[in-house]
Amino acid sequence: MSVSRHIEDFHGLPIHDFAPEHDADTRPAPGAAAWRLAVEYDSKIDFGELWQSFLDTVDTAGVRALVIGPWWQNGYEPVRATMETVLDDAERLPALEAFFLGEVTYDECEISWLEMTDVTRVLTVFPQLTSLVVRGGTGLRLQPLRHDALKALRFEAGGLPAPVVRAVSASELPALERLELWLGVDEYNGDTTMDDLAPFLDGSRLPRLRHLALANSEFQDQIAAAVAHAPVVARLETLDLSMGVLTDEGATALLEGQPLTHLRALDLHHHYLSEEMQQRLREALPGVEVDLSEDESHEDDEDRYVAVAE
Repeated sequence: MSVSRHIEDFHGLPIHDFAPEHDADTRPAPGAAAWRLAVEYDSKIDFGELWQSFLDTVDTAGVRALVIGPWWQNGYEPVRATMETVLDDAERLPALEAFFLGEVTYDECEISWLEMTDVTRVLTVFPQLTSLVVRGGTGLRLQPLRHDALKALRFEAGGLPAPVVRAVSASELPALERLELWLGVDEYNGDTTMDDLAPFLDGSRLPRLRHLALANSEFQDQIAAAVAHAPVVARLETLDLSMGVLTDEGATALLEGQPLTHLRALDLHHHYLSEEMQQRLREALPGVEVDLSEDESHEDDEDRYVAVAE
């Protein structure tokens, strides 16, 4: 599986693609949509010109959600300059609550080819931000920080660098309710270890966490075994161990660990579980919405793969 479709909503708002020459009559109110800015292939304008048009024609003081799609005009280029263009005008976005950097599909650019940057400044210039999503792991960096408003943080990567994971665990995020990490593979610098994940599992940090996703991993069985005894699970409402190489070994550890019946949902989609194990999970968790879609158990052991890598 690759990221093949653009999102249709973000932060509870429908996506509106800003098109300076075409959408003047159909533009929603500034706060009624998540505004997506994307440079079309062979566009006559670059991202800087697209951004300036956005500032000139939309009352950005009311914009609540912003989505940055493909930012390159001709040849591909790293995201840093584009991100800085937006952040330099942060005062024009006083109501911004949600920011998605890199909303790009695989046919526009593979996720692990996206050249990211240090995204710490996104959080420092938007102290009111409640949701941040970053897609792409190559060159991605984050510095530990305190942010009092952030409720949802998601890093989507074919390889999530361990220093980013460590920076999240070292940050003070007292309002965070949702944390989602797509860990990825070594080939694309996904070098996170179980030691790096331990701070999220011991329950000593992120006091308001209600949803945890440790997904898209080659060591999904090890994660499942650790989660089975992790103190944080008792306060979760939803748990996501999907998209990785989860086998009967990991699922057995989950079932033999602490009770999971308090969960509202358990996401295990894209897995390598036998039919017998899938049935055991359903029977053991009758009140839990268990997602067992994308059954990959027919694959040979050596052909197992995470859902999103390249």
